[in-house]
Amino acid sequence: MKLKRTVSIEDFEDKKFRIEFIEEENNKAIVTHFLHNYNNAEKKYFEKDALQSLRNLYNLNKVDNISVVNEDVFQQLLFEVENVPYPTPYKIDFSFIDLFAGIGGFRLALQNVGGKCVFTSEWNNDAKKTYRANFGDVPFGDITKDRIKNYIPEKFDILCAGFPCQAFSIAGNQKGFADTRGTLFFDIEQIVEKHRPKVVFLENVKNLVSHDKGNTFKTILNSLEVKLGYKVFYKVLNSATHANVPQNRERIFIVAFDPKQVKKYSKFTFPEPIKLTNTIHDFIDNDKQDDVFYYKKSHMYYPELEKTIVSKNTVYQWRRVYVRENKSNLCPTLTANMGAGGHNVPLIKDNYGIRKLTPKECFALQGYPMNSYLLPQLANSKLYMQAGNSVTTSLVERIATQIAKVIS
Repeated sequence: MKLKRTVSIEDFEDKKFRIEFIEEENNKAIVTHFLHNYNNAEKKYFEKDALQSLRNLYNLNKVDNISVVNEDVFQQLLFEVENVPYPTPYKIDFSFIDLFAGIGGFRLALQNVGGKCVFTSEWNNDAKKTYRANFGDVPFGDITKDRIKNYIPEKFDILCAGFPCQAFSIAGNQKGFADTRGTLFFDIEQIVEKHRPKVVFLENVKNLVSHDKGNTFKTILNSLEVKLGYKVFYKVLNSATHANVPQNRERIFIVAFDPKQVKKYSKFTFPEPIKLTNTIHDFIDNDKQDDVFYYKKSHMYYPELEKTIVSKNTVYQWRRVYVRENKSNLCPTLTANMGAGGHNVPLIKDNYGIRKLTPKECFALQGYPMNSYLLPQLANSKLYMQAGNSVTTSLVERIATQIAKVIS
């Protein structure tokens, strides 16, 4: 059999393979998940469909085993998913799945404390590109679909989910479970009920606790505690007080343990506050940035900006028609609409003028190590959205460290 000499995961893009149970958008997810799990038992959940994709792509009559595929082809594909900034770690203490994965804030954190990701899903195609650039995996798509849920390995230790928060956010319309995005929690519930992971690790906006006079949060707790029998811990933590990141970002974290599998669950505690020693200067690039980030003197609001933005030691906040100084010297909460105008656009003064934070700086203020984390070639508005929707990964890592102590 004769195969291509040069191959890539991109070869699976938009291929119509005539396989009823494999959607086009998930071909790359199937193949990358298979390759990432090739040396462990989880590969069986992806192997059949991954080989089917290989068979169709390379016009093979029969591929019942990966050894039938040309070794060069296999090694090239394997190299592509492993030659990334954050490959699967060699030392593995537990397994986890990454739902509503975004750009990988949970994955980065849990890999750093010994976790192996065996399944990931994310519906946004731009976020998938950033995720793949850094971790090699292409996330599966819509987790509400049973055919996607069926790829989840039977056993894993931790379910991670920063499930969509727009339905509960003060910045949104606060419809909660009346909003279809709010009902995504019940997809988490279904997965927990079927797979019974040791730990459920969730993140959402602070407003989740008070939404609908507390009834929404009570529904979630009732699901985890009464219906599923988990022991639940929850706490609102701020990136500025618990992650040494100068961003005022309050989020609720929920950690639930299956007491039958985690005998030491009662010893779990959330991390204690730590002193904020970093300043915004530890996250901001002092060099001249691209002109697109600077306000020109001809801008209609420039006189107001120049009058108000006078300090180089804090981040200001654009509030539609006026500027607000953050006197605490913290960056205001990064939001998904930073690149789309409106409010909450973070502004600073540097040696070259008045400008917006760059996407790279926003990622840094979410705890991402920008000396190694890659930003793909996407519109700045897309990258701003990804940063605003992300978790503060360094804070998640501190919580994950506490979880790892209890389940070890």
